[in-house]
Amino acid sequence: MTVSITHKARHIRFAKDLITVILGIGLLLILAFPFIWVVLISFRPDKEIFTRTFQLFTSVTLENYYTLLQNSPFPNYLRNSLVVCTISTVAAVTISLITAYGFSRNRDFRGRGLLLILVICTQLFPYVILITPLYSMFFAVGLINNPLSLVLSYTAMNLPFAIYLLLGYLDTIPQDLDEAAKLDGASTIQIIFKVILPIAWPGVVTVAVNAFVSAWDEFLFALTLMTADENKTVPVGLAGFFGEYTTQWNLVMTASVISTLPTLVLFMLLQRKLVSDLAAGAVKL
Repeated sequence: MTVSITHKARHIRFAKDLITVILGIGLLLILAFPFIWVVLISFRPDKEIFTRTFQLFTSVTLENYYTLLQNSPFPNYLRNSLVVCTISTVAAVTISLITAYGFSRNRDFRGRGLLLILVICTQLFPYVILITPLYSMFFAVGLINNPLSLVLSYTAMNLPFAIYLLLGYLDTIPQDLDEAAKLDGASTIQIIFKVILPIAWPGVVTVAVNAFVSAWDEFLFALTLMTADENKTVPVGLAGFFGEYTTQWNLVMTASVISTLPTLVLFMLLQRKLVSDLAAGAVKL
C-alpha cells in the first residue's frame, strides 16, 4: 500500500513539474516572439518581407546584412556607440566606486547625510529637463558634435544609481580589511582597487552592465548633441531608417538585430562572472 502511494505521489509530482515546464516554455516563447520575428525578417529578402510565401530555409539571405554593413553608415554608428558607452561606463564605475568608498568609510564627516540625500534626489526628476542647459553649456565650450559631450552626460546620468548601489555593497565589507592594508603601507587608492574591488566585484559588474545598457539605449541626448551624421550613435542612426513616406524595414530589422549583440554579449559574459563570484562568496560565508 505504501509503495502504491509513493508511486502515485511521484506521478503527481512529475505531472506538476511537466505542467510547470510547459507553462514556462510557453511564456518564454511569448516573450521572445518579437525578437525571434525580427531575426527572421532580417534574413528575409526585401521583396518578401510583407508576403506570406516566406520559406525558412529556401528564402534565407544575407543581402540585408551586406547592405547594412557595406553600403550604409551603420558601422560608423556602432563604432561611435561602442566608444562612447565604453568610456562612460568605465568613468561611471571608477568615480562611483571611489565616491561610495568615501561615503562608506567616512561616516562621521559633516554633511554626509545631506550629500546622500542630494544624490538620491537627482533620480527623482526626468533627465529630459537637462537637455536645454546641457546643450547651452556644451555649445559655449565647443563640444557640440563632440563625443566627449555624450561621455560626460552619460557618466553624470549613471553616477547617482551607481553610487547608491555600491554604497550598500561596500557597507557589507568589514573595515578590518582596510586597516590591515593600511598597516602594510597601502594608500587609499590601492585599498580601493586592490582590496575592495575584488570583493565588491559583483556589485561593480551590476553597475557596469546598467551603465552600459542605459548609455547604449539613450536616444534624446545623442539626437540633440550629435547633429552631424558621422557622430551619430546607434539609436539615432536606427531612427534614420524611418523616412517620412517610406521605411526601410529590411534595414531596420537587420540593424535592430546587430544593435542588440553588444549588450547581449556583455550581459552574458558578465552574468557568468557575477554568478560565479556570488557562489564563491556564499561558499566562503
